[in-house]
Amino acid sequence: MVLVTESEGKRFIGDDISDFRPGNLAFIGPNLPHLYRNDSRYYRRSSKLKAKSIVVHFLESSLGADMLQLPELANVRRLLERSARGLNITGQTNQIVAENLTMLVSLQGLARWMKLVEILHVLSTSDEYQFISRHAIEGRHENDNERLTKVIEIVMRSFQQEIRLDNISRQVKMTPTAFSRYFKKRTRKTFSEFVAQIRLGHASKLLQADQLSVSEICYASGFNNLSNFNRQFRELYKMSPMQFRKLYRQ
Repeated sequence: MVLVTESEGKRFIGDDISDFRPGNLAFIGPNLPHLYRNDSRYYRRSSKLKAKSIVVHFLESSLGADMLQLPELANVRRLLERSARGLNITGQTNQIVAENLTMLVSLQGLARWMKLVEILHVLSTSDEYQFISRHAIEGRHENDNERLTKVIEIVMRSFQQEIRLDNISRQVKMTPTAFSRYFKKRTRKTFSEFVAQIRLGHASKLLQADQLSVSEICYASGFNNLSNFNRQFRELYKMSPMQFRKLYRQ
């Protein structure tokens, strides 16, 4: 479970890329690749911004192998199955779980374990959630997850410049062909689609800021062709950049 209490940025969970902000609560199943990365302003040396979250890790065995087979825990068992795609917790359930997670931090021993079970009960009986990842994508092992995390970090640092597939693949010690197959299998999207989605997400934030022209935003987001930028933006957001800006103003 990941509850963001302070900071904003992008989160990568399975095949999903979305924004996060304070109050965001996700329930992430075992081996589902995930990474939270704050906006670039958090990494500036002069920045006084802080990133805070409450993160709870646990194993199914923490609940007891036989205990999960009890009829009374059928809902919890189904909750753990659904978590394979990651769950975004919303509504009143979000508020209740957030309050309980804050209490859990200060507890110890059996009281902490009981609070965890209480939280799982609340989640398992609620329908206030959406699946995060369209597919259940499992990491084969820890090194595999570390490799994917490294690729995401590289892209987030350099998406405003030209990104070459051969350079990325070399940094993770793979051939371009093997890397392309690996990335598509792990994220259900091609590497170029992933980079474009990051660039378009950045462009959407610049459009909301209303300080740069569409042409300036195009190049500031890593695109080198305005018509290509407009086409890809329309494909993702179902509207032109100017329509997006006008809608945000309204």
